[in-house]
Amino acid sequence: MSEKYEPSIVEDKFYKIWEDRGYFEIDGNKNIQEDGKNFSIMMPPPNVTGSLHIGHALTFTLQDIITRYKRMDGFKALWQPGTDHAGIATQNVVEKQLLAEGTTKEEIGREKFLQRAWKQKETSGGNIVHQMRKLGVTPAWKRERFTMDEGLQEAVKEAFVSLYNEGHITQNNYMVNWCTHDGALSDIEVEHEEVNGKFYHMIYKFADGSGELQVATTRPETYFGDTAIMVHPDDSRYTDIVGKEVLLPLTNRKIKVITDSYVDMEFGTGVVKVTPAHDQNDYEVGKRHDLEFIKVFDEKGILNEYCGEFAGLERLEARKPIVEKLQAEGYIVKIDEHVHQVGHCYRCKNIVEPFISQQWFLSSDMAQESIRKTKETTKERAASGEHNGTLFHPAHWINSYTAWMDELRPWCISRQLWWGHRIPVFTCDDCGHQWADKADEPEACPKCKSKKYTQDPDVLDTWFSSALWAMSPLGWGNNGKLEDLYNSTDEADFYPNSLLITGFDIMFFWVARMMMMGEHFKKELPFEDIYMHALVRDEHGAKMSKSKGNVIDPLDMVEEHSADIIRFTLAYLAVQGRDIKLGAKNLEQFRNFTNKLYNASNFLQLNVDTFPDLKDIEIKTPLGIYMQSRLSDAVDEVRATLDTFKFNEAASILYKFVWNEFCDWGIEYAKASKDSVVELGAIFKETLKMVSPFMPFISDFLYHKLSGTSLEEGESLMITNFPKEIAKNQEMENMFAIIEEAIVAIRRAKVIIDMGNSKIAKAYIKLDKTIDKDVAKPFIEKLSKCENIEFVDAKQENSITDVSDNLEVYLPTGEIDMTPIINKLTRQKEKLEKEIAKLSGMLSNERFVANAPANVIEENRAGLSSAGEKLVKVEAELKSLS
Repeated sequence: MSEKYEPSIVEDKFYKIWEDRGYFEIDGNKNIQEDGKNFSIMMPPPNVTGSLHIGHALTFTLQDIITRYKRMDGFKALWQPGTDHAGIATQNVVEKQLLAEGTTKEEIGREKFLQRAWKQKETSGGNIVHQMRKLGVTPAWKRERFTMDEGLQEAVKEAFVSLYNEGHITQNNYMVNWCTHDGALSDIEVEHEEVNGKFYHMIYKFADGSGELQVATTRPETYFGDTAIMVHPDDSRYTDIVGKEVLLPLTNRKIKVITDSYVDMEFGTGVVKVTPAHDQNDYEVGKRHDLEFIKVFDEKGILNEYCGEFAGLERLEARKPIVEKLQAEGYIVKIDEHVHQVGHCYRCKNIVEPFISQQWFLSSDMAQESIRKTKETTKERAASGEHNGTLFHPAHWINSYTAWMDELRPWCISRQLWWGHRIPVFTCDDCGHQWADKADEPEACPKCKSKKYTQDPDVLDTWFSSALWAMSPLGWGNNGKLEDLYNSTDEADFYPNSLLITGFDIMFFWVARMMMMGEHFKKELPFEDIYMHALVRDEHGAKMSKSKGNVIDPLDMVEEHSADIIRFTLAYLAVQGRDIKLGAKNLEQFRNFTNKLYNASNFLQLNVDTFPDLKDIEIKTPLGIYMQSRLSDAVDEVRATLDTFKFNEAASILYKFVWNEFCDWGIEYAKASKDSVVELGAIFKETLKMVSPFMPFISDFLYHKLSGTSLEEGESLMITNFPKEIAKNQEMENMFAIIEEAIVAIRRAKVIIDMGNSKIAKAYIKLDKTIDKDVAKPFIEKLSKCENIEFVDAKQENSITDVSDNLEVYLPTGEIDMTPIINKLTRQKEKLEKEIAKLSGMLSNERFVANAPANVIEENRAGLSSAGEKLVKVEAELKSLS
């Protein structure tokens, strides 16, 4: 018997050989055709802060499958790898490291902090790339990029300076989402969570002593920044107080009562306080009414002098003492429980504040052309059916994309961090002139020629550099830096990218921004197709999280099972538009599939040591012609599903062909046709080429095993041609369909006489179709365990009969003692008759029916129906035996 397959040894060994031979690189594919077919896909660059998680494993597996398929199909293929500097996340990791060492970033300074961040990048980035290799993915590693490498820094400056000079990037004092730890955030970096809070009902007294108003707030610590009280202009209850002044509790600062239609008259008392500097809606009201914008805490959330005795406290810590003082002074009427949405920083989970800050913004106008082209492309494809009739796969994601883009607001692109792309804006110390510059150190101020200037201290949002990812690794904007990582023709060859595969959860973080940047700078949408996969959940459908203890580590799964099993499982479960439920039973199912592949090769080599490739052999035997024809259908179907990114369907077709058709039938047929084994081996080797993109290790191993070679001696399957245009023979398929039908019919008939697994002497077959009986006979006899099959033209008496669509089979009962079988069926008949009588009696008893629970009545009716159906079958069997 052949050598044992040990995944852990084979996978590491084979991967090194593949990579050393340069198979992953653009020029490493000997199958590249001369018709200009190019394929490009960009790896969503994982952050250099963590390790491979199951979502990464799904993304990279699907990308690897399609890239391997395109390589084998003759495309000039580029799968661009890279990692992301992950501004906030990386800075948080390094800050925690420093705190553990008893210091802070401020104490060591910006330069030394950045050195630590680069060290973190080298360590973590190297780990995640190692983990990707363990999964068997094959991007062009020699071209690996990092979003802060020298060339991509040039691209970021190119994009920023161009957008700045075009007026799309401006600096404004504007209300932003503010994390007191991480600084400014864009809207989509805020995660809104439902929390149990409180409604504080406060009293504001009129300055003239004429009475008081009651208002409610969820954030009493911000009331020091109130600059108005507001009622609806149509609210007749408050007409006489509009324009009057009230006193701010504890401070006695005077603020006016104003009217604005924003107020909901039906909610609460219809009186609302206005805090323009600390509430998004109040900010707009403040601008409309020219109110004062009073900040009551600083960037770190520390309350200031406007808050009197509470100055110096952190905003959230200050809430309790402020409320206690208000209660003691009689300013709080009541406190209600209140469930509401609160924004949290997507990285550190800190509560986010609406905060007025001077930041850099990218205008939403810049995205309008990409929005228009996306809608236009989608309509054109829907009308023509091109690209499966859609830009997004599944197609429904276009609705989410356009809904969000139609409401697009200016993007806050500046971050108060040290780690990241430094904003390339400079301000002259002498004349105050501000300008954007691609140079790290401009020669002088363009206006007054002074050499004294200051660069903006902030960095760009991580997603700004990631938004250029569809084109920057191809050389766009790199200004000649790191030229050895890309070719001069890359932009022309690989932009637009052929396909983007990513999780739907970063559609707006990343996909939408690549769309706007790509269209703006290249005048073309960056992707021909966009595949959005769903989440990987646990086997019960719950989202994976460390707190739940249900996180699946893909590297653990590789060690326990194999990379092939993980890859095939994820592909098989990746139904477009559906979350994946991943559990042990799925992995077990596909572990069995790898065993099936291995056992099939072992069977083939029981009689023949080595096998030719399909292209090098003429298929002549009926079984060989039949299995080749079935392979032809599988090839066409797998191609069609991969071309439309239906990875689960492609995996399912492979699974069914290998397991059900080749192994369950083809190999069994071969036991009756030894002369076809060589042909089956060639067909199986061709099948392994189809399996290769999904399960590259075991397919390569078995291919060489069947060829009598080793990977060290020969080429890998991954650079052979993907199967195409296999010979089809419908006549032979029709004949083997009849053969299979006859075998199944005889097996059913044998069950009736309790001889399902026993050999019988004789069976007759009456056919409704014409087939080559000489070819069919040995297959039917072998697989039905019948010593002699005889084809007849008439019904046979004294026989067990089974009737199917195209034939009838008869098992003669003359030589079989039918007494035990008849006695057994008679006992079953009597038992069923007693059960039917009992249930019928109960259901005909009016008193029972009136008093019994509905579910009991229903169970009895179902039981009666089932017993009746069984009795009909038993009586039919008895009749056939008599």
